[in-house]
Amino acid sequence: MRLLALFLVLATTACGATVAQDTSATDPVTVRNCGQDVTYDRVPGKVVTNDTGIAELMFALGLADRMAGYVIGGGQTADLATSPFKADWERVPKLGEKITKEVVQGAGADLVFAGWNYGFSESTGFTPDSLEELGIPTYQLTEACRNGVGKQRGIMPPLEALYEDLRNLGKVFRVSDRAERLITGYQAQVAAAEQLGAGRPKPKVFLYDSGLDQPFTAGRNAAPQDVIGKAGGVNVFGDLDDSWTTVGWETVVQRNPDVILINDYADGDANTPEQKRAFLESYAPLAAVPAVRDKRFFVLPYAALVESPRNPAAIEAFAKFLAG
Repeated sequence: MRLLALFLVLATTACGATVAQDTSATDPVTVRNCGQDVTYDRVPGKVVTNDTGIAELMFALGLADRMAGYVIGGGQTADLATSPFKADWERVPKLGEKITKEVVQGAGADLVFAGWNYGFSESTGFTPDSLEELGIPTYQLTEACRNGVGKQRGIMPPLEALYEDLRNLGKVFRVSDRAERLITGYQAQVAAAEQLGAGRPKPKVFLYDSGLDQPFTAGRNAAPQDVIGKAGGVNVFGDLDDSWTTVGWETVVQRNPDVILINDYADGDANTPEQKRAFLESYAPLAAVPAVRDKRFFVLPYAALVESPRNPAAIEAFAKFLAG
């Protein structure tokens, strides 16, 4: 039987790198972001990010010096201990745990980088449109793009979303060479991980984020879809045209997962991976599910399971677990 494995996933790129940028460029740059052409008149120099994965996209591109600060919730603080970008987290100011107009205005932001339900929300009035009224440009995380069906999110496969954002940010910040080097490295890392599962049966995997009454999980447009699939498994909720969403426990039981991938994210009554596992093992309807019966659990940090530079390393770590 396998014991709970907590992998502190590290990216393969250099940490805290400062990249030469052509910040003197004055020509506007237009990129396609979430289905719309967006033009940026200058290289942003006071960026505010929301969420750990989004901040680490900036860090991976060597753009910490272009940031005014970051916002992360209390449930994400554990990510900093596992981050390959610790030096950047230490030198960029934390602005708070909840992003608001007041926070970004106080920081003098000239760009806000967030996503739907990754900071942007109609319920709070913090939206790209409301920031445009204040003269503050935005960039939306592609994983969290609205897909035109209610509030569902995701418009392309998760790794494609990662590469799209890296390329777009590379153009906006004039670091396209750096972006392409990252993408090439990530693609090679993912390809090598895929070989670990080649020719093997594909176990069914349930991503458990949080929730006791109803589980919060990942559909086909969230990063775990590719973390699971490229590692040699099958996401049991990969048929859902959404990124992160709520399902029912009865459906989890019906889909009978062989492995449960636990998100190390503090949200709700079970905050730690150990508490989440204890709940899963004690919840009677799951007792006969192979993953619980055979104690097949694996843990990854939150920042490895949302769109971020940690996705390729997460694929590699999970592939080794499945192949072991």
